[in-house]
Amino acid sequence: MTTADTPSAPFTELVNLASRLLGAGVVATNEDTFADAENLLVAKPAEFRPHTFGHKGQIMDGWESKRRRGVSADQPHPTDQDHDWTIVRLGAGGAIRGVIVDTAHFTGNYPESASVEAASVPGHPSPEELQVAEWTTLVPRTPLQGDTAHEFAVEDDARYTHVRLSIFPDGGVARLRVHGEVLPDPRELDGLTFDLAAQEYGGVAEAASDRYFSSPHNLNAPGRASVMGEGWETRRRRDKANDWVQIALAGGGEVLAAEVDTTHFVANAPGWADLIGFDASTGQDPADGEWFEILPRTRLQPDTRHRFRLDVGRPVTHVRINVYPDGGLARLRLTGRLTEAGRAALALRWFNAVPAAEAAAALAEAGLSADEAAALAAARPLADPAAATAAVAALQPADGPDGEHSSRRRSALWRLLGV
Repeated sequence: MTTADTPSAPFTELVNLASRLLGAGVVATNEDTFADAENLLVAKPAEFRPHTFGHKGQIMDGWESKRRRGVSADQPHPTDQDHDWTIVRLGAGGAIRGVIVDTAHFTGNYPESASVEAASVPGHPSPEELQVAEWTTLVPRTPLQGDTAHEFAVEDDARYTHVRLSIFPDGGVARLRVHGEVLPDPRELDGLTFDLAAQEYGGVAEAASDRYFSSPHNLNAPGRASVMGEGWETRRRRDKANDWVQIALAGGGEVLAAEVDTTHFVANAPGWADLIGFDASTGQDPADGEWFEILPRTRLQPDTRHRFRLDVGRPVTHVRINVYPDGGLARLRLTGRLTEAGRAALALRWFNAVPAAEAAAALAEAGLSADEAAALAAARPLADPAAATAAVAALQPADGPDGEHSSRRRSALWRLLGV
């Protein structure tokens, strides 16, 4: 299921689901006497300051457990199964594409090996509930080296909400990164307007003309940029072209307003910007299809949050911001709401990705019987809305197209999957 990769594996371009900016947190650990497990999620790279001792020893920028011992003087060493662990709540549920276990600066005190598991537990589970959850191994127990960022690609399309890092038998890990694709629960977005481009809802900066000074992923990151380096900045152009970033939205939606933020960009803000959109729900590829105007080319001011109301009049799945000729932006926000088709597509992706028990529970909550819910969950994956409708129609017993059971099923399917 996993493989160790060379540095700069492709998955590192995906959002870090374990980012505190998204709302990730350490919810439980069995041992962090030397250094707090919360350090695993610190955004900046780990640091080391020699000869900085606290009352428990050298202060380390990471998670470090105490040394394990055996059961007696005759058996002083821990067993092969003795280990320490930490459970992390992901900031956004999603499909995990890669994990980084970084032992930076841990040279004589790193773990001999480590494993990473994942679970999907909806709601706000307690540490006790998480301990008894069903866990899936993403990274099997694998030897580690000191002062090394270990990158592991993950091949698993399931949606997860929590990960558990286990180290054998003890020691220190500086940072944990969990890269993947955000897949929100569509029920949490029903009836709401929100930032369709935001990382926390599944927006992805999937292409850019230039990322010389900083990443285009900063454009749709949570919160406001606190310094210029937290935005997207290009090198200075010496030709007649312009720079741009293309963002895939959380789902097909109606874009109602845009915020183009040049905060902190004082002497290097773009002179102008425009927005163009694309509707991939028609089956066309953004690389080949026709784009349409959302916001005409508009003058920008340095260090300013520009707000624009929009009247697009058609669904949008992708947005490209063009800046002229070059420069930097702190953030791009695209306020809107999902279309019925966009919501249905998002719901189907979510429904196919959650564990069977979670899918069945959602169907039962929507109105299906326990047997019907279990049967429909077992029919996954459902390729498209038509397949979902057909799977519901196939449930037994049936009492005609206008009977009580059929009506209830249609209502349940609409409430959950929007089809």
